[in-house]
Amino acid sequence: MSKASAYETRFNRVFDYIDKHLGEVLTLESVSQVASFSKYHFHRQFSEYTGISVFRYIQLMRLKRASYRLAFNKIEMITDIALDAGFENPESFSRAFKNAFGQTPSGFRRSPAWEPWNERYQLPNRERKQSMEVNIIEFEETKVAVLEHRGTPALINDSVGIFIEWRKSSGLSPVKSSESFGIAYDNPDTTDPEQFRFDICGSVSEDVPDNPQGVVNKIIPRGRCAVIRHHGSHDRIGTCAYYLYRDWLPESGEELRDFPLYFHYLNLLPDTSEHELITDIYLPLK
Repeated sequence: MSKASAYETRFNRVFDYIDKHLGEVLTLESVSQVASFSKYHFHRQFSEYTGISVFRYIQLMRLKRASYRLAFNKIEMITDIALDAGFENPESFSRAFKNAFGQTPSGFRRSPAWEPWNERYQLPNRERKQSMEVNIIEFEETKVAVLEHRGTPALINDSVGIFIEWRKSSGLSPVKSSESFGIAYDNPDTTDPEQFRFDICGSVSEDVPDNPQGVVNKIIPRGRCAVIRHHGSHDRIGTCAYYLYRDWLPESGEELRDFPLYFHYLNLLPDTSEHELITDIYLPLK
């Protein structure tokens, strides 16, 4: 392993440790020990690697978790979210949240501004370069209700919110008893933002009637697929997708079928912490 790869591996351990312990007290000493860095130099090393201080990074990750709860679990008290994010009172939480995103927590809950939110989270890539386990399975045809997101990926959470609203109001695809999918027609890293296409899907047993949210009927077809499992934040799901296309596919001798790559979300925010998210990524094959 090169020195650069070893350094990256040590920082990835730090990021993973912070993800898993956001609800606990995190000290400079405990975090630096995870990567076997000297605590006297760790703060500067972290700042140079990420562009922000370690304590600012921890706060941003806590605010990120809080923002999902504000947007997608509107019955939770803001006071409870503030305390869980490590703030002593709602006032200090509100100040930090507004400084980070330009909106108060209550304002974000009413109308989330996802574009500046996404800009704030342009943090270092945490790519894993080692090989990943890929399985080939036969996917069964699945009828899905779909909200078609069209436009910048930065606003996809607005569409997610609309789809959640439809799920709750219609009762046709309950999140606890139905499956959740995402169909990725385009790569967000290489597609013009205004041309980006992504379908937000929930499995259904009957056709979806006309509705004010614009949810439509589609089918995920039966067929062979290569499957890889991703653990953790959806922000880093591209690492597995790239591995399938760049590494696994050329070596496998397989050919792609005429259907986009899609995701099966086995659990979802905000009920699941980011580091515990599990997503199966399907690459359709002939």
